[in-house]
Amino acid sequence: MSHLPVIIGFGGVNPAGRSSFHHAYRRLMLDKISNDASEQTLLDLATLMNLIQNKNGALSDQSGEPVSSTVSATLKQQILDNTLIRKIHPDWFDVDRIVFNQQSHITPVGDQCKFTLRRRHLPEHIPEDWIIQDLGLGMVEVTASSTIDVIFNDHKKAQVQTAGQLPTGFKPGSLYQSRNHPRNLQMTVFSASDAINSMGIPWEQIRSILPPDQVAVYSGNSIGQLDDFGFGGLLKNASIGKRTTSKHMPLGYGQMPADFVNAYLLGNLGSTGSSLGACATFLYNLRTGVNDIKSGRRKLVLVGGSDAPVTPEIIEGFRAMGALAEDKDLKALDHTDSLTDQHYRNASRPFANNCGFTMGESSQYVILCDDQLALDLGAQIFAAVPDVYVNADGHKKSISAPGVGNYITLGKSAALIRSMLGEESLRQRSFVQAHGTSTPQNRVTESHVINETAKAFSIKNWPVSAVKCFLGHSQGTAGGDQLTLSLGTWAYGYIPGIATLDKVAEDVHQSNLLLQKQHLEVGQDGMDSVLLNSKGFGGNNASAVVLAPHITMNLLERKHGKQAMANHKERLEEVKATANEYDKEATYGISRPTYLFGHNVLDGNSLSITDKAITIPGYELPISLDIENPYKDMC
Repeated sequence: MSHLPVIIGFGGVNPAGRSSFHHAYRRLMLDKISNDASEQTLLDLATLMNLIQNKNGALSDQSGEPVSSTVSATLKQQILDNTLIRKIHPDWFDVDRIVFNQQSHITPVGDQCKFTLRRRHLPEHIPEDWIIQDLGLGMVEVTASSTIDVIFNDHKKAQVQTAGQLPTGFKPGSLYQSRNHPRNLQMTVFSASDAINSMGIPWEQIRSILPPDQVAVYSGNSIGQLDDFGFGGLLKNASIGKRTTSKHMPLGYGQMPADFVNAYLLGNLGSTGSSLGACATFLYNLRTGVNDIKSGRRKLVLVGGSDAPVTPEIIEGFRAMGALAEDKDLKALDHTDSLTDQHYRNASRPFANNCGFTMGESSQYVILCDDQLALDLGAQIFAAVPDVYVNADGHKKSISAPGVGNYITLGKSAALIRSMLGEESLRQRSFVQAHGTSTPQNRVTESHVINETAKAFSIKNWPVSAVKCFLGHSQGTAGGDQLTLSLGTWAYGYIPGIATLDKVAEDVHQSNLLLQKQHLEVGQDGMDSVLLNSKGFGGNNASAVVLAPHITMNLLERKHGKQAMANHKERLEEVKATANEYDKEATYGISRPTYLFGHNVLDGNSLSITDKAITIPGYELPISLDIENPYKDMC
């Protein structure tokens, strides 16, 4: 029997705000949605950004004055100015004073030389002819008759000053006992909690009906935790006179988002892991989850990704590759001597005349469920993911150059939609969520991939969206941004336009594509499917097929029958009510992420083990050891 992976919950946070209940999508669509929906999302952002606090059930502004649930015009503008892509805020780092180390050789003048430097820059073995005088405040004066070699801190102006940052004022580590966690893991705790709570089904209920090995978590990122609390601190602290801690090494690993979910949120004992694929990492992990459910090995899988690359070092690394939109190139592109806030906001321009991508940060999670279990739970069903395709690029000269693998992944995705839903559905009611990085190379290569696929399947005016124009490029989590924002199309009926696309670049292939600046109104049931596309450095290509909720429900009715769907509908009302209560608490700044440190820690003595099963405290169903021989033809 087939097992269809369906999405029964999703959540997270990116530069547009909280993903669950389509809030991030609604941030992009404020002029297209109802006033009530707009006000709810603005209030959600206001509490997220700590512009409004909830104290004993009453809302107040930063000065302590009472406020209503309606966001004022002044506050609304502040929210709009401090979300999406914008000039990097000092909360991240000071773009005008980037610290870098510089080595100098001070040669004696006459009989001696003098130099003032920080005490931490003194060499480990001080020469005998050095005379050191303490000046206080960590500074010393060195007098010597020999050449002095010193390394001291200097400052420079960042050559890239824009990024897609989480809403300014949002500090995920303040919502739980973060214990010097890297920013990326703080985001993970918030986002995974958001997704789990969005289901409207208590996790204890799921634990009561599934054996522990029927659950899995696949989550990670493309470059690990590289801020000062992760690998960043590990690599540089010793050289700048700071202490290396016991947390720098373990908390930097790229699979740590999955580890944190397992250890501090779910207590997961099932399968876990993280597949790394550069910019396609989220879709790699989605594929693992989809395959688990399709095969019947798992009933429920939490899939996610979390990247926090808005640091001076990571940005400088990508800039050195020539991948980012530098200030000097933006000035040349816009024919201006100085850049305004609006120039920075428009830095990411997929398929337009552009000069490089814009860094972004994001943490996104979706909950995949076996279709039968979803019906039994009365779960909300937001979409289905029938398959994810991954292909490499083959031989190449430059490891970062694109190749031909993406033609295979997108072609297979289109073929699957045709096979499942028919040619008319593919041609008339599907759209593409492009990788759309905003580099001159991507606009040519990816548009050719999508356009040639459209030609091959006789698709005319294939709608193409590229949400990086709003969010920037969150590296390995980019596919998660594409997925969670695409779900909003079926809730509100609009495909997000490419907001920075004033004119399609001349070298873009678009004979069979629809690329436009405006949001495209298609209706809530107007699109049957979306194809998510990712092209990653190194030749990591992935394309995922996501089916609309109305299509998914039709498929389930054919398989399970009308009575099963009617039973599901009855259970659904209670689930929705629970989920909406969480959304209200989150919007009003009441809810906090789940973080269970030291909770129900087990050891081997806690288990009951026989040759038939392993029984674990806290789980009603055991793990079966009655494993069928999968190689009967060989044994």
